[in-house]
Amino acid sequence: MQIETPPSEKPYEKPEGERRGLVIVNTGDGKGKTTAAFGLAFRATGRGKAVKVYQFMKVPTARFGEHRLSEKVGLPVEGLGDGFSWKSRDLEHSGQLAREGWEKAKAAILSGEYFLVVLDEVTYPLIYGWLPLQEVLDTLAARPKEVHVCITGRRCPQEIIDAADTVTEMTMIKHAFKAGIPAQRGIED
Repeated sequence: MQIETPPSEKPYEKPEGERRGLVIVNTGDGKGKTTAAFGLAFRATGRGKAVKVYQFMKVPTARFGEHRLSEKVGLPVEGLGDGFSWKSRDLEHSGQLAREGWEKAKAAILSGEYFLVVLDEVTYPLIYGWLPLQEVLDTLAARPKEVHVCITGRRCPQEIIDAADTVTEMTMIKHAFKAGIPAQRGIED
């Protein structure tokens, strides 16, 4: 590690543009995409903003740590799916759940009622062909100008990346799971 001197001047100028809703994408093969999206959702909730989280692959009864905290702070989270594809007994039904869930999420985005709408793991229904990419792009373009949308999931379509304002790629460098260590309660769930 190399020691460096802390900056003594601000390393950037404040942008002069208008404040508006952003499309934010968290993608990549590394961990933390959903966690980062929940961080945004909790931050906005803490500021008194209306937020809605849609989880496209989680079942409605999921009770992970983020769900438990969301209940405590009044952050609405809705599971729209039936679990990951390898757990599905009927992939056509999984696709139908994704399409029905998208209609809910689309309505929330276009309603203007929410400061932030999170579309957690929406990339999977897109890349499986369960949701029409162009409709998602059209919805993002048609949303009220003050609405922020956060999209998470691996292999985000390039068209969404191109339309987004902020894109972060989580890159896995090392993961305990690959060393044979199981998921940790409170870390992965």
